[in-house]
Amino acid sequence: MAAARREKGDQVSDPNARIPSEPGFTLTELRYAIAVGETLHFGRAAAACHVSQPTLSAGLRKLEDILGVQIFERSSKQVRPTQQGELILVRARAVLDEAHRLLDQAVGALDPLAGTLRIGVIPTLAPYLLPWLIPALAKRLPALEPILQEGMTHQILERLREHSLDAIVLARPFEESGLVVHSLFHEPFLLLCPADHAFARRKRVPEHALEGERVLLLTEGHCLRDQALEICRTQRSRGSSPEGDYRATSLETIRQMVIAGLGLTLMPAMALTDEDRRRKSTAIRPFTAPAPGREIVLAHRRGSPRAEGFVRLTQLIRSELPESVDPVPARSTGS
Repeated sequence: MAAARREKGDQVSDPNARIPSEPGFTLTELRYAIAVGETLHFGRAAAACHVSQPTLSAGLRKLEDILGVQIFERSSKQVRPTQQGELILVRARAVLDEAHRLLDQAVGALDPLAGTLRIGVIPTLAPYLLPWLIPALAKRLPALEPILQEGMTHQILERLREHSLDAIVLARPFEESGLVVHSLFHEPFLLLCPADHAFARRKRVPEHALEGERVLLLTEGHCLRDQALEICRTQRSRGSSPEGDYRATSLETIRQMVIAGLGLTLMPAMALTDEDRRRKSTAIRPFTAPAPGREIVLAHRRGSPRAEGFVRLTQLIRSELPESVDPVPARSTGS
């Protein structure tokens, strides 16, 4: 019988090519490929994986050699997945997800609050929460080895969903689908202003009084900025936005700007120090009821084998709250 005619452009496998019978690659090499696929940049991918660029490139070449497929097209201007590479990246993510589930299952079968626990915390909370939380964990959960990472809300949510974190502590609101969320506490906002500001002569300040004031805000991406803007109603004043030309990347920078007389700000209660209360150049004033604030919660993936441990962790945190925050009823959603 005559052989079937091969059309132009058909891809023909090399009959001498070696087809691997065992995977031969590692989860680390899959992680490298995923990082390149997400960043489309070898340098940024290497930084995300905490390795040098040559190490990442060598691992990726090894993966391509084992699979016999080019995963990425490389040029001096860009890196992008090939058509086959796109499919491989989808499979690679699925493999890593299953590997993380396997690890979680093994850990959860033992003590869910023993060993390494990766916790993400938003930056407007971490410097003020961790100094009292870490000693409490060390005292009451000596077998736990917490690894704490700071990140903005969208960053730690992404890491949690990718299994790079086990749990996160953050402020509502955020996208809660697929997560179990435990209420921890309510943190009120207080006004920090220069001592010569009219607000300093009041015992309490109503929210609506902030309209038209120069309120110093964090840069975009911080949930606290969005909450402050909601309170300020984003009214324009003196031909400028509420924050004028002043935006900062940290609460500490904003604190120093208020001290310099450049404006006023809303500070979470835990961020205010004894030094703030003693300082004569600034004043701290509460808001009239109902005072603004934020609900702080702990979230983890639905179905986590450590779910029981996270309930215990939530109870521990709630039992160690500082006086500056308000307890809230124990409540969980998404379970």
